[in-house]
Amino acid sequence: MTTLKIVVVVGNTSQRSRTKVLAETIAGALHAALGARLRAHLEVLEIANLAPHIGTALAPSQLGEEGAEAIRSIEAADLIVAVTPVHKGSYSGLFKHLFDLVDHEALVGRPVLLAANGGSHRHSLVVDHQLRPLFAFFRALAIPSAIYAAEADYAGYAIEPGPLRDRIDEAVGQAVALLLARQPAPDLRLSA
Repeated sequence: MTTLKIVVVVGNTSQRSRTKVLAETIAGALHAALGARLRAHLEVLEIANLAPHIGTALAPSQLGEEGAEAIRSIEAADLIVAVTPVHKGSYSGLFKHLFDLVDHEALVGRPVLLAANGGSHRHSLVVDHQLRPLFAFFRALAIPSAIYAAEADYAGYAIEPGPLRDRIDEAVGQAVALLLARQPAPDLRLSA
């Protein structure tokens, strides 16, 4: 059985954030949904940790080892989970900068689960107006159901059962179905 590589990119710029909670919840739901059907390695890349390694690079050739490794991980992922906070109606600048460093051909046909977190539901279209076009540029396969969370969807820094959890389960179900459909058929030939 092949091991899939799932890379979760968390666009938070601080260590404690609801965006990080949203990303962790999506990652947990993916792990549970994959179960024994597919083996997966999950890697989490946080902008809060990557900022010193990517912030001044204008091209991939200017990246140090940690920044270059993050780009290689994204480019080699079987599934990308892109989760960003909303800043002034869009994704964070460092989130965009990270993807500016990804080769424009690297994500063609790659599944991407999109998620965003904002202060209110007024920003809920950020997924369709900002994130989908970004990944359409890469010709990636955006999962049809995206996830948007507002501050009102949390109990402090926790996500409880309810509409947000249902949206997570729906998007994760679609991502898993796409991953299963992309797996090669087993070789059923009888050995002689």
